Amino acid sequence: MSKWIKKGDKVVVLAGNEKGKMGNVIFRKPERVVIQGINIRKKHAKRKDQAARSNILEIECPIHISNVCLCTEDGKPVKLKVKLDKDGNKQLYYTLEGKEIVHRKI
Repeated sequence: MSKWIKKGDKVVVLAGNEKGKMGNVIFRKPERVVIQGINIRKKHAKRKDQAARSNILEIECPIHISNVCLCTEDGKPVKLKVKLDKDGNKQLYYTLEGKEIVHRKI
């Protein structure tokens, strides 16, 4: 589910030109995420004075959050579920090959 994605999480792109690529979330807004090395665009920066040179910068542009999904280290997309641990705290987990793997605590 997209509401569980946070900064630093490893995600895989599900749709668009970058489909199938993985990266870490750098920045998150309510509807969009910026992923390291994904959706790179070139921006032409003009020089501000005669001594400086103009550059072409490569920046990561945001992707809609519905087009990404959390993934394992191998790059398999996973669906997170919520459960309570023995102390009553909430945990996010996913099931992989019949095993429950805890993603993080909420």
